Formats: sequence, structure tokens, C-alpha cells
Amino acid sequence: MKGHIVKRSENSYSIKLDLGRDPSTGARRQKWFTVEGNKKKAEAELARLLNEINIGTFVEPAKLTVASYLDRWLEDYVSVNLAGKSTERISSAIKHHVKPALGALPLHRLAPLHLQSFYAAALKPGARKDGREGSLSPQTVLHFHRILFQALKQAVRWQLLARNPAEAVEPPKVRRPEVAVLDEHRSAFLLDAALGTRLYIPVMLAITAGLRRGEILALRWQDVGFESGLLWIRRAVEQTKQEIRIKEPKSRQGRRSVALPPLAMEALKAHLAGQQERRALLGAAYQDNDLVCCVEDGSLWKPSAFTSAYRDLLRRRKLDGPNFHALRHSHASQLLRAGIDMKVISSRLGHSRTAFTADTYIHLLPGQDQEAARRIEQALRPVIGQKRTPANGSTNLEVQ
Repeated sequence: MKGHIVKRSENSYSIKLDLGRDPSTGARRQKWFTVEGNKKKAEAELARLLNEINIGTFVEPAKLTVASYLDRWLEDYVSVNLAGKSTERISSAIKHHVKPALGALPLHRLAPLHLQSFYAAALKPGARKDGREGSLSPQTVLHFHRILFQALKQAVRWQLLARNPAEAVEPPKVRRPEVAVLDEHRSAFLLDAALGTRLYIPVMLAITAGLRRGEILALRWQDVGFESGLLWIRRAVEQTKQEIRIKEPKSRQGRRSVALPPLAMEALKAHLAGQQERRALLGAAYQDNDLVCCVEDGSLWKPSAFTSAYRDLLRRRKLDGPNFHALRHSHASQLLRAGIDMKVISSRLGHSRTAFTADTYIHLLPGQDQEAARRIEQALRPVIGQKRTPANGSTNLEVQ
């Protein structure tokens, strides 16, 4: 196979590939590709294409379907760059919804109208694949759109598409769900209900530090600073259908330290003493994994089993409480009511952006708009109607 480069403009080159003769017609097959950039970049792209031809991985754009492209995107991009749980959710959506609707289309012929029609059909009754009646929720369809947007964006980067058709599509509007939270009194009631159970420390850490379930289950005693009063969040447990593994936090900001109130540190000290007693009682049968929250024999507490245990606690105590993740939201809302700066709250929660924290929780502060109006009133009312000129005596209203 051969190829050569043709300069089109100052920062644009065309690559011409000679793919040999068509075995059925004998006609010579050629493919052209455009590269935006300098000649060095075009040469590198030519080398890549020729290598794909030589090792048998090259696919002619006209023959590449949406389904085959998504398979390649999942293998070469998603599984390499995203966590296992995210990969699992994306793969499931593509397998059960995107491929049946769009998979047979040639990738280069995928148009915005195809996507818009797919979204509209998903919102109609009968679109569910789990046997239940009704349509898919707007939130689920928005999830499909985000997957397709990122997948097709990568296709543009890989020069399989000239533009991203998802950019011209309007996804369904989604109403932000209300964040369920507990106030301080209900949080204390839940702590009392969990006292004496294995869930007491996890509930304490979620309410007083805003830790996620996976972060709590991966927490080790070496991550607890009894003298400093800090926890260091360095790991998280992730469960997929295939495995349970320890992974790095979701983002750089997720790897953080969190200060604990004394009541939480006191509870951890008592918990450590009880765990040491169990270790001595079980002897060689105890699995010393240095885990703070674990099964009775020291082994890893599976996230699914943990969630079941939490639900059982609520049921046994006859509590109509929120899910465990809502305790993290409760921590954030209580800090907001206490007047803690949004940046501090974002740091404690391990969010990658303070703007995300504000967007998620600011509505939990009732009366803020009224307070803003009150302060404007205090500033303006005393001076309105007074005869005055700017400080320099002129009537120029420009800011000096």
C-alpha cells in the first residue's frame, strides 16, 4: 500500500491512500483524508494510516457503521480513560438502546435528524427494554445524548467525521431533582438509630465529613490522623458486575484531607478498640486489611451488601429515611446553613469545581434572595432623595 501528501493551503494537507484494486471490479481504490496543521502532522497521520493498513485494523470510512465505531470507541477510549462503573453504564446504554436504533447506519451518514428521532422515540411509551410499561425518562435520554456527543466528538478527533452531528441536536430538558437532606436533629436521630451496629461509623462519617460510600469502605486506619483530627481520602471501592476493586478517587480534588469534629474522632477511637477485640477473638481467622469499616472478619465490605444493610437498618428502626448518599448532601446543606464558604464545602466533598458545588446546593439556602434585597434596601434608602453631587462637585456620574 502506498500514500502521499498533497499541500492544499498554508495549514492544510490532503493524504491520498492507494488501497489497491477492488477484487470484484478491478477498479483502482483510493481514499483521501484531510489534515489541518503543518506537514509534520500530515506525515505522522500518513504513517499511522499506513500502519493500520499493514496490521489490518484500517476501516474505510464508508464501511464503518455506527455500531462498529462505538465498539471501537468503547475499547480504545472509554475502557482506557474511564472508571469501571462508568464504562459499564455507557456500554449498557449503547448495547440496549443506541445500537438497536442507530447501529446499522454508516457513521459518515449519521445526521442530526437521526439522533433527534432516536431521542423522540425513546420518550414515547414502549421504549423501555426492561419489560416495564411506559417510556424512558428525560434524564435517561439526556444520558444517551451525552454518550453520543462524546463518542462523535472523538470520531471528529480521529478524523472519521468532519463534524459532530450531536452538536446540532436539542436533548430533552430535565428538571433538576430535589436533593433529599436531613437537618441536624434528624441526623442525630439517625445516628442514635445506628448506634451499636456496624453502620454507626459509616453514618457518622457521611454526616460529619460528607464521605461517599466507596470512600468510607476503602478507608484505612493509616488514613486516620487521631492527633491532627484529619482523615486522608486516598482510595475508593468500586463494584461492577465483573469485579470489586480499589481505585483512585474520581478526580485530583477527590484525593483530599477532611477535618473531623471531636465527636467523630471519639467514635473512631471506640470503634478501633472494638475492632482490636474482634481481631484478638478471631485470631488467624481475622483478615487484617487495615480497613476502618469492614465485615466482622476484617474482609472488604461489598458496596451492594453495605447498601442492603443500610436499608435493613431503616426498616428495622421503622424509619422513612433517604438513601445513604443523601447523608453526604445533608452534610453540605448543614455547612451552608452554618455560613461556611462554598470553596471549603467543595473541598470537603472532593468536587472538581466549586461551581458544581454551588449549582448543586445553593437552592438549599432559603431566604438568600430576600436577604440580598434587604441589604440593597439598607444601602440605598438612607441616601435616596438627598440633594447631593459627586464628591468633586460635578454632575458627572462616571466612576472615579
